[in-house]
Amino acid sequence: MINKLYGTSLSLLTDLYQLTMAYGYWKAGKAEQESVFNLYFRKNPFQGGFTITCGLNSVIDYLNEFHFSDEDLDYIGSLTGNDGNKLFEPGFLEYLKNMELQCSIHAIPEGTVVFPNEPLLRIQGPILQCQLLETPLLNLINFQSLIATKAARMRLVAGEDTLLEFGLRRAQGPDGGVTASRAAYIGGFDATSNVLAGKLYGIPVKGTHAHSWVMSFDTELDAFETYARYMPNNVTLLVDTYDSLNGVRHAIRVGEQLEAKGYHLSGIRLDSGDLAYLSIEARKMLDDTGFKKTSIVASNDLDEYIMDSLKIQGAKIDIWGIGTKLVTAFDQPALGGVYKLAAIKSENGEWDYKLKLSEQAIKVSTPGIQQVRRFKDSKGFVSDMIFHIESPLIGKATMVDPYDFTKNRSFPESTQYEDLLVPIFAKGALIYALPSIHEARERVQNQLSHFYKGIKRFVNPHTYPVGLEKELFDLKTDLIMKLRAGNEE
Repeated sequence: MINKLYGTSLSLLTDLYQLTMAYGYWKAGKAEQESVFNLYFRKNPFQGGFTITCGLNSVIDYLNEFHFSDEDLDYIGSLTGNDGNKLFEPGFLEYLKNMELQCSIHAIPEGTVVFPNEPLLRIQGPILQCQLLETPLLNLINFQSLIATKAARMRLVAGEDTLLEFGLRRAQGPDGGVTASRAAYIGGFDATSNVLAGKLYGIPVKGTHAHSWVMSFDTELDAFETYARYMPNNVTLLVDTYDSLNGVRHAIRVGEQLEAKGYHLSGIRLDSGDLAYLSIEARKMLDDTGFKKTSIVASNDLDEYIMDSLKIQGAKIDIWGIGTKLVTAFDQPALGGVYKLAAIKSENGEWDYKLKLSEQAIKVSTPGIQQVRRFKDSKGFVSDMIFHIESPLIGKATMVDPYDFTKNRSFPESTQYEDLLVPIFAKGALIYALPSIHEARERVQNQLSHFYKGIKRFVNPHTYPVGLEKELFDLKTDLIMKLRAGNEE
């Protein structure tokens, strides 16, 4: 869908330094050297205890159309360096023109609950191609995972209430709006006001009317009656243009007119004021006049914290319309995903494992060709272990906390588990049966139901155990020691 949305090649959706590194690999004769990169993030967003991975569908769309068009190559060929001379020679442009994707990719399916440092994608193939994929893959995964996580948090508060995404007008551009609508639906929302997203992704679309509709008539009652006259099967009336409770009275009058014609007043919407008080009073008014099935919709810069507060106050809200603070990830605008080289094949065909050092422990990457094993018992998921697939797990598995080696846990061979990374592309060929957006949405709720409630708290959430398998931990430690010693010489 992403290529369809733009109607052009997206291979230039990258940073210039990816192209300059690719050129360097090509000039150095390293372009085809096999490598492994991992895409992961370092911290859960929103100071929360979990993250929802999202965006794999867009990654697949992007990779299925990955190529450099003649127009792309003409542009790349026009780029110049600081001295005014061309950056790239014709031979490199010809290489890009004839290049076919040869990467093998494993990924954690969309809608899976994931945690820091777990590879969401593992990319293996020629280093030049792997390098070119860094920026677009991060772009496609980071934002959607962020929004899906925000939406899942709101679903936890909403329970069985209906959640509507109303964010397009406040989103960061057309793509930010469409992409957020998709991710919000996967995260747990029921529908969107975004008609283009509905068309592209099959998301249910819902909407009411704006204050301008009411203001364009001489009276609020006239506005309501006219709207109901021409759209009797979709009447949710925005009641706060002038006076909210008086607006409810007018909505009830229109509801009575609809009932006489065989239709029903679907709902009223509150968009300002004390939503707890107004919803309670509106509910009484509706119930007392026989409109017990008429829903109360609330909007007005809502987020999970305000929703939770309103519920504690006894608000009578059935449907939540959420926009700005969802689609912009208002309190944390970026996930902070990274893409790191973890292994490269030497000339003798053996893997040379790679690691990035840092003064900050959280920024030290993990080497190896990684897989994530999720252990479970009769109550649900209990722990995730990142392991190196070149070191087969035989018998008891021991997991070490990467930030505190004194903390470790062993799992008997009989422990139930699932490995999270699944094959998506094999040497450039798609081999994955992509679930529908509706199946991804269901997966989120199913996944969350298997985790301890503490990780779903908004304040001081429980830290779900994620660690490195002992051999991988030892490999990482040895590499750190060698690199630090080497840099001191």
